[in-house]
This record gives sequence, structure tokens and C-alpha cells, in this order.
Amino acid sequence: MTVTNLPPSLISTLPGGYYTDPEVFRVEQERIFEAMWFCVARASDLAGPGSFRTCQVGRESVLVSRARDGSIKAFLNICRHRGAKLCTQESGEVRRAFQCPYHAWTYGLDGKLVAAPNLTSMPDVDRVEYGLVTVHVREWLGYVWVCLADSPPSFEDEVMGAVAQRLGSAEAIDAYGIDGLEVGRRITYDVRANWKLIIENFMECYHCATIHPELTEVLPEFADGFAAQYYVGHGAEFGQEVKGFTLDGGEGLDRIPGVGEEQDRRYYAITVRPQVFINLVPDHVIFHRMFPVAADRTVVECDWLYLPHVVESGRDVERSVELFHRVNQQDFDACERTQPAMSSRAYAKGGVLVPSEHHIGEFHTWLQNRLAGPTH
Repeated sequence: MTVTNLPPSLISTLPGGYYTDPEVFRVEQERIFEAMWFCVARASDLAGPGSFRTCQVGRESVLVSRARDGSIKAFLNICRHRGAKLCTQESGEVRRAFQCPYHAWTYGLDGKLVAAPNLTSMPDVDRVEYGLVTVHVREWLGYVWVCLADSPPSFEDEVMGAVAQRLGSAEAIDAYGIDGLEVGRRITYDVRANWKLIIENFMECYHCATIHPELTEVLPEFADGFAAQYYVGHGAEFGQEVKGFTLDGGEGLDRIPGVGEEQDRRYYAITVRPQVFINLVPDHVIFHRMFPVAADRTVVECDWLYLPHVVESGRDVERSVELFHRVNQQDFDACERTQPAMSSRAYAKGGVLVPSEHHIGEFHTWLQNRLAGPTH
């Protein structure tokens, strides 16, 4: 039940239970995180054959690794014998194969069962049939995206389409050459808040004047609560005296060569549902990935991406990193202050959205439709 009899300026939010109920979170895991394309890792983290990373996608642990031929594979991180977790480390490297620490069933980098105690005495065991369960995988923008659905939705429609809807075309993001950038800094945040509160916060700027003094100095239009993401192709313009997207507005780093004059001195924010935020500025890209862990906890991994020679030269990126790191801290603190109230009787029917936040209502409608939809 939501708030009713509202004046035209206000529309209702989701009821508080959507942010606290473990059953709602379970259905979200099943019908959103395990059914849609989910970004799990930077491809460069998988440096060579045998490099791997494990990630939580919905209720499943997923193992992504680089195969002998240089391609990236993804599997459920579960041994086919008795269900033990195959890789218990978050990341690492194996020489030739993955071996279960329980009974030593061993799998090649292609997922095929290659060895097990007494396996030669079981010639009827098919090495492919009893190999690791594969997961659909794509690479885009230098990141690895996986989908647990048996029949994945269109990557072009759902992922690339989200970028096209925001920028006007999927090709517009190519100017930033994101797949060729390098990670200059990575910060992981453990946020004690529901993943939807983080998305809603990222979608609006009604709060910017209140909690983001540094950001509104660099992007003055944000002080007016302007929701830049709502307008196709719009990039928030730097302040007149601002030279770069840095903590003090001082000079930034080398501009990405593909960024044209029309994109220079502008900031673009993109949401790719359900868990990616992409922030574009002339000299770097800030790429967030959310990993919802529980109804009241979300881990956010954030990469600051720069031109390779900027990273390799050891140039100081601190003023560049510090601006959005501070924004992240301010946002996540706000979400953590909000989370406890989601279980309050005062929020049982939800809250309200003012006109500059009305576009969040579309996100709520999308979410409710996903939760009501068929099981994947």
C-alpha cells in the first residue's frame, strides 16, 4: 500500500517493506540479478590464462576466468561432485586447472572435468556433462558481464540500450575509449543500505545542494536540483572558473583523445540497471558496480579509469579521485541514514517524490513489473 490523496506536486515512493523484507530481496535476486546482465569484473583483472575472480550474482557464486585461448569464461562456482565451493578466494591464478578442495575433482580452464580420484575406473562419466555449469558472458567497455538466465535478454537492448537512451546513441560512449583505459584507483564501499536506495540517490540531484558542496562547486547546475540523467544527451557543464573535474576545480589530467569539444567540460551520468553507474568526464571515467548482499547491505566497487600513460607514469590522480570518493561517501552516508527508517511505522506506506524526483517513479514501476513477472 502506498500514500494516497497526494497533491499533484507529489507522487508516492515504494512502501518501506520493499527495502527491508527478505522475501522481496529473494524475489529481486531471482527475477532481477539472476535474470539480467550483471557486470562482475574489469577484464584486465583477468591478466592471463588461469587468472580468476569469484563474484556473488544473486544467490549464486560465479567464477570468471581467462581460458588458454585468451577468452573469458564464466561458470557457477560449484563442484559437480558434492557441491563444494570450487574457488574460495575472491581472486587468484591457477596454473592449469581448478581443483575442488574437498574431493579433488579437477576442471580445465574450459570447465571440462579433467581428473578426479578413481575417475579412470568410471568410464561412463562424461567429462563434458559433468564439467562446470557455464554462465553466459559478454565483454563490453573493458568489463565482464554475465547472465545466469537460460536464455539471456538482448545485451544490445538492455545494456547498450540503456547507454543509448541516456546519451542519444550507444556509439556516443565510444568516444571515451573505456575498454582501453586503465584502473588508476579502485575503492570498495560496504554500504549498510538497500541497493534501491543507492540507485534512487544516484538518479536525482534534489539532495546535491545539501550534501555535495564540492560537487556543486564544480557543477553549479546541480545546486538547483537538476536531474541531468533525465534529459537525453545532456551533460552537466563545469563552472566558469573550473578547469577540471577535481576536488578544488583545478587542472585535470590529459583529456581522452576521442572526447570532442561538445563533450569537453561536461559530466554525464548513466544508470545501467540493475547495478552499474557510469560517470563520464573529459579526462577519466568513474565506473561503479553494485553487489547487493542482503536487503540492508550492498557492496559497491568503484573504478577510476584513466589513459594508460597517465597511470603508468605514476602521475598524481588524488585530486581527481578525491572528488567523487567524497561524493560517494556523502551519498552512502545518506543511504545508511535512510535505511533504518524503512522499517519505521512512519514509512510503512512509503514517502513522497517532489517534481524533480518524479522520474524515480518510473524506476519503481519497472521494479514492480520485474517482481510480478514470470520466473526465469
